[in-house]
Amino acid sequence: MTTLLEARYRAVLRLLPAYYRHEREEEMVETYLWDVDQETQEQSRPTLGEVASIVALAVRSRLGAGGAPRRYAVVGSAVRLFALFAVLLQAASAVADRVLGLTWASTRGGSQWDMFTDGFAGHGVWVGAGALAQWFLPLLWTVAYVALLRDHRRLAQVSALVAALPTLWPLVDIWARDFAPSDSAYVVAAAVPAWASALALCTAHHRDAPAAALPAGTPGLVFAASCVLMGGSAVALPGGVGTVWALVTCYLVTALARLLYRVRGERRVPAEEAAALAALGLLLLAVRITAVYPWLDVLPGALRVGVLTQAVVLVTLTAALAVVSGRDLLSRGT
Repeated sequence: MTTLLEARYRAVLRLLPAYYRHEREEEMVETYLWDVDQETQEQSRPTLGEVASIVALAVRSRLGAGGAPRRYAVVGSAVRLFALFAVLLQAASAVADRVLGLTWASTRGGSQWDMFTDGFAGHGVWVGAGALAQWFLPLLWTVAYVALLRDHRRLAQVSALVAALPTLWPLVDIWARDFAPSDSAYVVAAAVPAWASALALCTAHHRDAPAAALPAGTPGLVFAASCVLMGGSAVALPGGVGTVWALVTCYLVTALARLLYRVRGERRVPAEEAAALAALGLLLLAVRITAVYPWLDVLPGALRVGVLTQAVVLVTLTAALAVVSGRDLLSRGT
């Protein structure tokens, strides 16, 4: 006879994918009920800790690694690659942006340096501490990138979560001040990639997942090349496009190069890699549109053409990667 506690455990275990329940459900229920007497089973319910552990297990099993059905293995691999690519881009963006800012402030005379340091001092302790945190915390994306590729997963996860914190502060300003809807759209869109990559890193790079590895190149060389590419693109087309221009340019160049390299070698881009790049491209497209749309009418002609061309290429590439990923999955029956 099924007791009330057993029924409740089985209801919670439905969060797990079918393949996992088929293999382990009976064993798990037996373990949960092992030392609980019959009378107590009619009056109890699973603890919050047990429910939380089952939820965590459901996430890990759906973002599967070795031994999981192909569908779950591909999804898990795609999310892990998405996290790795997104962390790499944000790490390179943070470093390139700060190197360019320091170079500009230190080579343009005392007035520019005073303007730079004024953001950290002279406005009170709390404002200064907040400015310092906003400047330094995003550099932890680099720590997350290095730690992830060295298989220090907990350090990578904590670093990514802390690095994403500055994206929340503008959201607080939205509630505290009178922001225009266009400003609000950009603030929200800019926060989504940071938190999506941090959450993907925390969930998909679990203890049962394989160690992270780049599809091509060495970690140091890829990171340095990304920083140089972002810095070069920002210098080549300045004028208020901000870090979004450099971020999207780096993504486009690397994703296109990867796609063309695989096609030229008559090899398919793996479905999980194409899906990860397509998801990242979609998030960057949202940031690109919300960043430029309110200012499109006042941008200089050359800058407007450059930004619109970048957006069109981004849409085309993202769609192509989505098609490649979907076609590969369908051809393999996933």
